[in-house]
Amino acid sequence: MGAKLVAGILGNTYALIADAVESAADIFSSLIVWSGLTIAAQPPDEDHPYGHGKAEALAASVVSLMLLAAAFGIAVEAIREIRTPHRTPAPWTLLVLVSVIVVKWVLARRVHSIGLDIDSTAVKADAFHHLSDAFTSAAAFIGITIAVVGSRWRGGSGWESADDWAALFASGIIAFNGISILRPAMHDLMDRMPGEDVVGPIRRAAESVPGVLAVEKLAVRKSGFALHASIHVQADPHISLEAAHQLGGRVKAAMRREAPRLTDVLVHMEPYANTSVEKSARSAS
Repeated sequence: MGAKLVAGILGNTYALIADAVESAADIFSSLIVWSGLTIAAQPPDEDHPYGHGKAEALAASVVSLMLLAAAFGIAVEAIREIRTPHRTPAPWTLLVLVSVIVVKWVLARRVHSIGLDIDSTAVKADAFHHLSDAFTSAAAFIGITIAVVGSRWRGGSGWESADDWAALFASGIIAFNGISILRPAMHDLMDRMPGEDVVGPIRRAAESVPGVLAVEKLAVRKSGFALHASIHVQADPHISLEAAHQLGGRVKAAMRREAPRLTDVLVHMEPYANTSVEKSARSAS
């Protein structure tokens, strides 16, 4: 951030200054993600029996809102710079941008890989933040190159604002990334069901337990690193309460073996009802 800010001021390029602003947001967003993950990792307590996992989604939401705010600020300033005559950017600023692109691309890939491994919305949001920084630097590189080449070999003045147009384009990329991050974070906050790749194996694990005749309902939600589930299991209506309780325990154990991230499973036992037979009987009567 410091290198881009100094290079932008000395090299007469707002695209680099805008990039520095985005990098400053990177610093604060990473601190927010760090704080969110620290809180989310705390175990359940008396006041928070389901844990503190929502802090992770809240951190991702804050990061996305910071991205949207940065995009808006960069766009406003880029438009102002486009309308204000200024000098051509210095060619040496391109070297700074190449270094930034390489560093940010490596960081984005590394952080995204970790986010996938632990299934953290906040960490993946931070990876998007690094990736947007690489995109803004790439846009700035193209804009400055056009400004420098156009000013020197394509008719002199008139090309100085090319890097400002690049900054304006980059603000659009940042805004898109901000919206892309906000959607999964809001899904986690609103307890949206995970996809079939998560729910399907859990359901099949419950159905495979001997004694389970049907799974009527299954609800799964994500909270930070953990999953919480509630399931309605149908069994022989003539078994004892103790046997039903033991069957519920085996169902819970099977589900947690299939998905170790399941920290809380509520099993509701119900008498099995063959609805097709009952419907046929009612129709005949």
